[in-house]
Amino acid sequence: MTTPTVRGASLKYGRTMAAIPGPSIVPDRVLAAFSLPMPDLYEGPLVDESNEVRERLPGIARTEGEAFIITGNGHAGWQMATSNTLAAGDKVLVAEAGRFATIWGIYTAVSDIDVEVLEGTDRDPVDPDRLETRLREDPAHEIKAVLIAHVDTASSVRNDILAVRRAIDDANHPALLMVDCIASMGCEEFLMDEWGVDIALAGCQKGLMVPPGISFVWASEKASAAHKRADRKVGYFDWEARRDHSNMYSYYAGTPPIAHIRGLREAINIIEEEGGLDAVWARHERLADAVKAAVAAWSTPGGIDFNILSEAHRSNCVTTVRTGAVDPAALRSLCEKQAGLILGLGIAGIEGFRLAHMGHLNPPMILGAIGTIEAGLHAMGVPPANSGVAAAAASIGAAI
Repeated sequence: MTTPTVRGASLKYGRTMAAIPGPSIVPDRVLAAFSLPMPDLYEGPLVDESNEVRERLPGIARTEGEAFIITGNGHAGWQMATSNTLAAGDKVLVAEAGRFATIWGIYTAVSDIDVEVLEGTDRDPVDPDRLETRLREDPAHEIKAVLIAHVDTASSVRNDILAVRRAIDDANHPALLMVDCIASMGCEEFLMDEWGVDIALAGCQKGLMVPPGISFVWASEKASAAHKRADRKVGYFDWEARRDHSNMYSYYAGTPPIAHIRGLREAINIIEEEGGLDAVWARHERLADAVKAAVAAWSTPGGIDFNILSEAHRSNCVTTVRTGAVDPAALRSLCEKQAGLILGLGIAGIEGFRLAHMGHLNPPMILGAIGTIEAGLHAMGVPPANSGVAAAAASIGAAI
């Protein structure tokens, strides 16, 4: 007996997959850590767990500098970075490429900081030569910091942080280099000390595989020295009080984020079990290569295409795809409602979608996402000329 086909019936009734650039998929072990009973705040296992996490955090950014944990999202990290290092009337230079460094500047401006934007585009990385030229035009060193995103989740550009550091050094300029690693930490190679970064910040909900709720700031000795002249300090974010590692209440400026500490501890364990950050970075690169192979196969003039023009600056944690004449809202809706795949919304005026490949992912998940997008294009009557699934499978086949 032949079972009749019900056309238009939803196929989404397995586990929904969120392929958005954060929050990323949370490992079951991390979720289990969140379900543990609440402990004593002041003594016992939580104190040891907190101390362990704080000791391991500098290694995540590859730094010998201090690490601070904030109960708050990445925007809280922005505020901690600037409030601890700047004074009223200081100038910062925002290196624009995409959206988020510019928003960081907007948040900083309300603290009586003069914000200048080195204008860029949503399809290109920051130009280190232009940055160097601007800094050479500042012989009085009015610019106290350069603000930049390592990876911008709107555009999916990856900026060359080492080249930016060289530009600052070649200009013989003392500005602090502050880097937003909210998207990239735990996904992309990032060497804070080797690259000469003064402040790095990140959130927990992307490459670090923890539900949203905490963020991190890593500070170099140069950043700590800047703290002495800073007059924009806010009690909650002030580094000085949080440096009392003997007192959990002081370090967290109140009640610790208990479940997040435990979840982060488990996430760091997972990273180490994989072989450490080098292995994690390599996995992200291989999975990103598969996504990029798929988008390249789908691409046509005036149609589907990469948002970022330079291959070398396309990130390994998220890919922003321009869809041309294909309606991105219709494609996203179809993928979610009919197949259980949630794609990232195109933002900052970019008409398309964002496919994240960050955190707790493997080939079946990436190939499934690519296949679902391709199926959605078929369902919409706009099948791609070439199979992204085949291209992605060949890319992964060459990597395993």
